[in-house]
Amino acid sequence: MKHNILTLALLMSLSAASFAQQKTGLHIVQTHKIQSDGGWDYLTIDQKNNNLYVSHGNQVNILNKNTGDSTGVIHNTMGVHGIAIATPFEKGYTSNGRAGTCTVFDLSTSSVIGQVTVGQNPDATFFDDFSKKVIVFNGKSLDASIIDPQTDKVVATIPLGGKPEAGVSDGKGKIYVNIEDTGEIVCFDATTFKVLSRYKLKGGEEPSGLAIDRTTSRLFTVCANKVMLILDAKTGRQVSTLPIGDGCDGVVFDPILKTVYSSNGEGTITVVKEVTADKFVVQETIATKSGARTIALDAVTHHLFLPTAEFEKATGTGRPKRVSGSFQILEIGK
Repeated sequence: MKHNILTLALLMSLSAASFAQQKTGLHIVQTHKIQSDGGWDYLTIDQKNNNLYVSHGNQVNILNKNTGDSTGVIHNTMGVHGIAIATPFEKGYTSNGRAGTCTVFDLSTSSVIGQVTVGQNPDATFFDDFSKKVIVFNGKSLDASIIDPQTDKVVATIPLGGKPEAGVSDGKGKIYVNIEDTGEIVCFDATTFKVLSRYKLKGGEEPSGLAIDRTTSRLFTVCANKVMLILDAKTGRQVSTLPIGDGCDGVVFDPILKTVYSSNGEGTITVVKEVTADKFVVQETIATKSGARTIALDAVTHHLFLPTAEFEKATGTGRPKRVSGSFQILEIGK
């Protein structure tokens, strides 16, 4: 038995080493330019309609994800952060940070249907396929608003005890969300809206992006101190800590390729391979562009999309200024 265990451990070690040596072949295959100004945050893919929704200042730009062609704009989304796609209801929801609202729009026509008042400074948002609700995380009121797409009404508000960032669903009734200022992940029930547990992050500061492998129940949280923490979603046990680049604000998991991608604002993507449920290795660092800190995954093509712009050369200690009219979406593929 001891011999078998040692053999298995050796095979796992060799397997991890081989993954670390393999290159993905991913690189910037296209740059989709959008001629407008303003900052940016999250971007989201609507697989059914082949649309890529990009938050940009006070509007949402819509691109065909396959061609990069502009297909529309949703205006007056003041300080927009995120976009949730509620496919069963043919609706989308933008989280408008400055207005404290979500704009509801038709996925087929991009026409605005209405507005929903939520908490203060709504930020990250997504549609939970289990509860069929839109989850909105409010950065200033430190809570989550739960919207029923059937009525477009807030049916619950969940105090979170800190500033929420990105959240995910396990597809079985539990929602997980990063709490930036307390350095933890909060889990709440998607139907009773009760907080179930709080996982304190060890060695991670100011968690932002969050992803999940629903098959192995692994959470991937990226932190401001340049680490990715991997946790068991069921228990909160920290499985692994891996180095990533600086300025990360987003992370996605490809369930087919069993690969995690961390988008680092420094101008890189850290690629992490899931060898087993408890074994993860940094496979590669891919060059992007400075400012590309959030990320979306096309589950069909396995391409990645990151928003950024061109910047003037930095002078002194201040941040470099964006070049007017240079907003763009980087498409990463093979």
